[in-house]
Amino acid sequence: MISDDRERLTIPPDGRPDEEQPRWRRDFPIDWPADRYLTHRDFIKFLLLISAGFATGQVGLALQGAAERRQPAAPTVEIIREDDIEIGGAMVFHYPDEDTPCLLVRTGERAYLAYEQQCTHLACPVIPRVAEGRLDCPCHEGAFDLATGRPTAGPPRRPLPRVIVEIREGRVWAVGVEKREA
Repeated sequence: MISDDRERLTIPPDGRPDEEQPRWRRDFPIDWPADRYLTHRDFIKFLLLISAGFATGQVGLALQGAAERRQPAAPTVEIIREDDIEIGGAMVFHYPDEDTPCLLVRTGERAYLAYEQQCTHLACPVIPRVAEGRLDCPCHEGAFDLATGRPTAGPPRRPLPRVIVEIREGRVWAVGVEKREA
């Protein structure tokens, strides 16, 4: 079929008429005049746009890291009196603010461990199993080592953030949070 409209003209790459083309080319004709070519200038613009996006992302990450380093020191907060929790017992408290639940576990006469209570997988609350030496996440059967906070089973890959505790004059105090990488 020959048309006077050059924009609608389909020309096979080898120039043979449609009847002489292989079947696959008749099923999938290439419409050369309607094909859109990318110029070098357009390609360079695209590369510059993508590069600018990557550079902006890197600057954003650097600023976020700098902001995290400039965060004020964690407050010192009294959690409980030593005698109010028995050995092997646990209690929930909030630190460093009211939105962050934490778990205090008494493991010995003057030994306490504290972690943020939210699982590092999907923020489900962890449950202490002091006798087994672990913290369990019931949502996806995750488990953390009680002594280190490191994941031992299930989908969590990052350790629980540890709350640093001190004993002063018979009282247990939260004095900071130790964020750790896997």
